[in-house]
Formats: sequence, C-alpha cells, structure tokens
Amino acid sequence: MPTEAGPGDAEGAGFVHHACLYGSDAEFLAMAVPFVRDGLAAGEPVLAAVTPASIELLRGALGERAYALDTAETAGFGRRPVERVRAFLRYHESRSRPGRRMRMLAEPVWTGKTARQVAEWKRMESGLNVLLAGLPVWMICPYDLRAVPADVAEAACATHPGRMDGRRLIPCPGYADPAAYVAGTGPQAAPAPAAAARLGPTARVAAVRLFARERAAGAGLTGERLELAVLAVCEAAGYLLAAGARVALRAWEEPGFLLWELHSAQACPLPAFAGFRPPGVAPDPEDGLWLARSLSESLDAEAAGDGARITLRVAGRGFLP
Repeated sequence: MPTEAGPGDAEGAGFVHHACLYGSDAEFLAMAVPFVRDGLAAGEPVLAAVTPASIELLRGALGERAYALDTAETAGFGRRPVERVRAFLRYHESRSRPGRRMRMLAEPVWTGKTARQVAEWKRMESGLNVLLAGLPVWMICPYDLRAVPADVAEAACATHPGRMDGRRLIPCPGYADPAAYVAGTGPQAAPAPAAAARLGPTARVAAVRLFARERAAGAGLTGERLELAVLAVCEAAGYLLAAGARVALRAWEEPGFLLWELHSAQACPLPAFAGFRPPGVAPDPEDGLWLARSLSESLDAEAAGDGARITLRVAGRGFLP
C-alpha cells in the first residue's frame, strides 16, 4: 500500500534503495525537489547524478538552494557498472560524517547500450542492495519512461524494494532477492569455438601470463593495452588459483574483442557480485577480481558443474581507447 514518504522513512543504519518511474518533467520534479530539499534542510549531503537536462530542471526548481546540491552528469559518473559502484563509494567516503545520512539521485543511462551492457546495468542495480548495504545512504534511481525500454522499466521494480511517486512510497511486489535475480538473468555463456587456443590445466601463474601475452600480441594488442590485458587475465586466474585450483584457459577473438575463458574443475567461492567492491585497507581475496573486472569490458563469473568459470572480454584490434 502506498505511504507518504519523508525523511524519517530512510533513517536507520542501512542502505535504502528506491526507484522512480516518471513520464514527464513535472513527475520528476515532484519526486526530486522534496527529496533534495528535505535532505539539505536536515544538513545531509545530497548528490544528483542525473542527465544534464534533469540537473538543469532541478537547479531551476531549487533556486538559491541549488548551490548546496552536489551534481554529476550521469554519463560520466562511472561508464561501466564496476566504475559506478566505485563512484558511489568515493562520494560517500568524501562526504560522510559520523551519525549523518546522505542522499543520492542516481539515474543510469540506458540508451545506446548493447543488450549485454543493459543486462549488466540491471544486475548492478540489483547488486547495489548488497554492495552498499550498511551505508547510511538513501538512494533514488529515476527512470525516464519517455526514453527507457519497457524491459528496463520492468526490471526497475525487480531491483528496487520500493518506488517513489512524488512523496509517496509504493512497495514493489516484484522485488527479487539480488542473488536470485542475478542467477536468473546472468549471461548465457557462448561456447568457445573449436579453434580457440588452449592452455592447461595449470597451477602456474607464469604459464598463464605467457599464454595471455602470446594471445594478446597475436590479436594485435601492443604496449599498455597488451600489458593491461595480460594483467586482467592473471588477476582472474589468481583468484581461482588462490582456492587451490588448477586453471584451464581458452582464448579466441570476436569482432572488436579478445576473450579468455578460465575454468577451474574445483569448487571456488564466487559471490553473486564478486569483484565489484574496490580494494579497502585490509587485503581481500576479491581484490584481484575487482582489478580484472575494471580492466575488462566485461567479466562474467559463474559456477560450472562442480567448479567455476570466469570469462573476460577485452577490447581488441580496431577498438580505439
């Protein structure tokens, strides 16, 4: 049942995550203006990472209060999901104070993306409920129904526990547990072609490094791009090898990309959102997987029989940095 939402609805120790599906500028402002004004009045840091048009609308409606609002053009606030998560955490670290909450308007950009990229952003929206859990942040993610595809709008109600209509909070009955959502919407891994180059299984990082370098060079990568591709493969392999596994690798090319598939026949822990959190002060087994994800166009990690499979896609020949 819809309820009137106010500052008290987001108080507490943890992360609060809502969507807002709007079909006009007036509907966007009916949600955004009170959300921002209430936060600023309470002395909370407020970030609007939205489109330039939405920033202009919001500033115009806020008047003098607009000077206290932090803004970022959403297209540059994390080009990929792994960068987006890091941007959220960096903002929180830079503006957090003990005992004080903060608010974020976070509008993803859905247009112009491939089906794979859209699916990855949907999974990130679900993952934020896990990745930012515990942070004193109230986040509302606006979805412009004039621009987003129908499947994206539908996914918003599966990846957010509730949605805002002006000040009203409406529960999302279709909200899915993040781990279950990702398991049900993960990419269907295309089989490696028969002609794919192969290595292993091996327990030696040096062998993985040599194989990755040979394949990257053979695919036309040079200089820094070659070195970063090799590093991504080695870090992903290191995550599997740390569990005591031996790793088999396959490598092949697709138009615009070089792919590596790393397979371990031994069970290895692969949390649903492994590699999305940037390294912290204390070392973590997922640090290397975060680096591999950051250096790749995409990284898919999944259980494979009794073992685990990681697939990396790296920009290949003809792809301008």
